[in-house]
Amino acid sequence: MLRIFIGLSIGIVLGLLVPSWTGIGLLGTMFVTALKSIAPVLVAVLVMSSIAKADKGHGPRFAVLIALYLVSTFMAAVCAVAGSWLFPVSLELVEVGQTGNAVGSLSEVFSHLLTGMLANPIMALAEANYVAILFWSIVIGVALKKMASAATISAIHDLANVVSTVVRWIIQFAPFGVLGLAFSAVSENGFEVFSTYGHLLLLIIGCMLATSLLINPLVAFLLTRRNPYPLLFTCLKESGLSAFFTRSSAANIPINMNLCKRLGLDEDFYSVSIPLGATVNMDGAAITITVFVLALANTMGVEMTFASAVFLSMIATLGACGASGVAGGSLLLIPMASSFFGIGNDVAMQAVAIGFIIGVVQDSMETALNSSGDVFFTAIAEQYDRKKKQTDKS
Repeated sequence: MLRIFIGLSIGIVLGLLVPSWTGIGLLGTMFVTALKSIAPVLVAVLVMSSIAKADKGHGPRFAVLIALYLVSTFMAAVCAVAGSWLFPVSLELVEVGQTGNAVGSLSEVFSHLLTGMLANPIMALAEANYVAILFWSIVIGVALKKMASAATISAIHDLANVVSTVVRWIIQFAPFGVLGLAFSAVSENGFEVFSTYGHLLLLIIGCMLATSLLINPLVAFLLTRRNPYPLLFTCLKESGLSAFFTRSSAANIPINMNLCKRLGLDEDFYSVSIPLGATVNMDGAAITITVFVLALANTMGVEMTFASAVFLSMIATLGACGASGVAGGSLLLIPMASSFFGIGNDVAMQAVAIGFIIGVVQDSMETALNSSGDVFFTAIAEQYDRKKKQTDKS
């Protein structure tokens, strides 16, 4: 980890002193590209291998994990509601150009999610469609478990180990990758993003920090009755930091799996839970959607009652779970959520444009919160399962 911080520090310094040396940023681009390229293959072979050789004891553990993912995402949206009421934000709405194709309705989000799940598995690997990769890997894994010989399952397991070894080789270059990513972030954006939309950005960052440092640990403590902060800080340091600079949940999947291995977690469990978390554990997306919708409501004079706020939190939670399957991520779900409160698409798309302006920080924080939470809740679900089994024995 010391090497990562050294690379980070050097990247920031070079970005401030010699921003014209753009070739340094190529190190970050190469690192992220390598991780993004290997991640779909890693997920596919690990999930197939885990399902094929798994016992029947993971069902309750996955039920707890999915509940943690959904509760955490909902509580993140509630936190964003509370933050927006305590520190209301108004937006300066002006005419903007086309920023992307907004999602029309909640049903469209889940329609996109379900149809994406059934995509051609080869195309899914090429396009990093993790919903489809998860679906087909589970199906093939079940088929292997039922019909394949022990030798075939062993060969799949060996292939998973080979790909995991390649991932570990790539991760060895993380200090150079972080150096390049930090250089690009500082040299291209500086600190100007804070001057125009500082209030909005601080509100989003504050809600994300509150979720990460207060709400998620509280949920974990209520479940395990153990101090969650040592685990949390490990996840933030070793998963959140890299996710902040890569700004890609896909690129962080191999890093998260490597961290789970070093934490001593069950490979059969985390090889499925980590890519699953990259799809449904979306605290940051829920916060982004909620804050922007409430900022629009405040700007347009739309009254938000307590019942409306609860409904918005539910919509943000459901929409956020489909964010990874929508081109443009959480920002393009803002018009969908806004439409439930009578805010037109033309107005909502101006908020999306503002989101792209602050996206260099907002998206980095969102990815760091989501990705570190994948490892955190995977470990918490396993701790709870072990504790429950010990209690049952005694």
